[in-house]
Amino acid sequence: MTVTALIVAAGSGSRAGGELPKQYRKIGAVAVLARAVDALASHPRIDAVRVVIGAGQDAMAREALGHRDVGDVILGGATRADSVRAGLDALPADGIVLVHDAARPFCPHEVIDRLLAALDDADGAVPVLDVADTLAKGRGRLEAVVDRTGLLRVQT
Repeated sequence: MTVTALIVAAGSGSRAGGELPKQYRKIGAVAVLARAVDALASHPRIDAVRVVIGAGQDAMAREALGHRDVGDVILGGATRADSVRAGLDALPADGIVLVHDAARPFCPHEVIDRLLAALDDADGAVPVLDVADTLAKGRGRLEAVVDRTGLLRVQT
């Protein structure tokens, strides 16, 4: 069964500030988007990588991706969910699809291995981590500590 990594890079990056969306900013002379593609494309079980971009981002995406083989970029939608749907609609109906955010450029192979292993027994999977930090409720001041038993952090 084929495995395709679908990298969603359609956001405006406005929460990060600045004029350039964060997926097109550089870390050590390489765009964040390109680093995300490299991390996934280098995994031996991933057969193809596709990228979803926002409207008006084509030139930035092409510059960021350089020679990387991602096929034609896919135009995303107004929300992350819309962009994921556009990406899924552009892929063949069969095979495994791993959805990844471009703003997380250093996905370790171990995470991909665990996801693929989880799909042996399930139709879908998401990487999670235990909650290590203390959680609390409050409005501007600490009001109550939250029991973190059974809570997980979902890694998008």
